[in-house]
Amino acid sequence: MDDHRIMNTPQSNLAGSDKLKSLSERTMSLLVYSVSIIVVLLVAFMLYVPQAITIDGLNVMVLPKLNAFINSACTILLTLGFYFIRKKNIAAHRMMMMSAFGLSLLFLLSYVTYHSSAPSTTFGGEGIIRLVYFTILITHITLAAIIVPLALFTLLRAWRSEFPLHKKIARWTLPIWLYVTITGVIVYLMISPYYTMGQ
Repeated sequence: MDDHRIMNTPQSNLAGSDKLKSLSERTMSLLVYSVSIIVVLLVAFMLYVPQAITIDGLNVMVLPKLNAFINSACTILLTLGFYFIRKKNIAAHRMMMMSAFGLSLLFLLSYVTYHSSAPSTTFGGEGIIRLVYFTILITHITLAAIIVPLALFTLLRAWRSEFPLHKKIARWTLPIWLYVTITGVIVYLMISPYYTMGQ
């Protein structure tokens, strides 16, 4: 970032960045893990207690398709983010990764909304395809839980200008994040024929 951009950075952004930088390592870790646990527990609750919250007048059946679209967009943004950082284009890299993170927040909102209102859907495939589906699903769910703190730590390391640590953790974050977004689309394509059954 050049001096001109720094001079024109809004004071509120600088203040927010200073506050993040002033956090101790212990406080930052506590914050990240607390948020991660809350997110994972919320999603787990919605999965195991479907239709826990019903929003009258809201057609949630369009949300799985939206979630698949968001995952596809995230895959593209993450890939572009990797491309731009390899080309040393920091500004474009930052834009792609922040956009992917923003879309991930939108996905979380949509995902929780759907599972809080819609009945659970059972996969109807048999034989080898059933084994393939549940293998992908289990790894997807497991790594989706792991990516929450990884993504937060990666983002905060960059925000705090701790670039060596940012780069070190990003080597793990990127491939796991990509796997989660790609398998999210695959899971949708495999389960989508059964959404209308039993509803």
